[in-house]
Amino acid sequence: RTGFENRCLKLLVAAYKNAIQYMTISLDWDENDITAQLHEYIDSNQLRLDWSIISNVEHHLPKDSVTKMKGFAAKYPRIDLRFVTIKSSLEYQYFFEAKNLKEKSSALKRRYIHTGIDNFNSKKYSNGCLVAYLLNGNVELTIGGINSLLVKDNREKEMLSKENCKYHDNYYESTHSNIRCLKHYIFDFTLIQN
Repeated sequence: RTGFENRCLKLLVAAYKNAIQYMTISLDWDENDITAQLHEYIDSNQLRLDWSIISNVEHHLPKDSVTKMKGFAAKYPRIDLRFVTIKSSLEYQYFFEAKNLKEKSSALKRRYIHTGIDNFNSKKYSNGCLVAYLLNGNVELTIGGINSLLVKDNREKEMLSKENCKYHDNYYESTHSNIRCLKHYIFDFTLIQN
């Protein structure tokens, strides 16, 4: 399972590096636009085929609590990016939830907390992590802003802490009551000057 998670991360980080190298992301794009572009790179990566990984965007997460009548599928939560592999008749899935961030936008930082962190902590999303698309500002100052909002909400124990990751430099972890560790990968698209 950990090996599969690492392969998923390698594919996503390679897509991010391609987007930076070829400057294919526009800093005014919505998060779904960025995810779609990154998915194109993931989908065309030969390693994905070598590792027998399938990926898709905007994956529905069915819930038993939804009554099945016309329009029920629209009530399912959706996660931005899903990876799947089948090994020895066992299926493994891993998910990434994406959020746009800007250093000076408290609204985007609040959204990161409420529809990112909280959706994992409530187990609406499981078996995955958050990936932030930084579109303006500095990584450390933006993370500091998220942490300040968590402190303001009396959630100091949930603050993001920078950790080492051999696949990506801007990697953070946070600890939560319902889940042990939530991983956060920050993709700094401010490196693209467009």
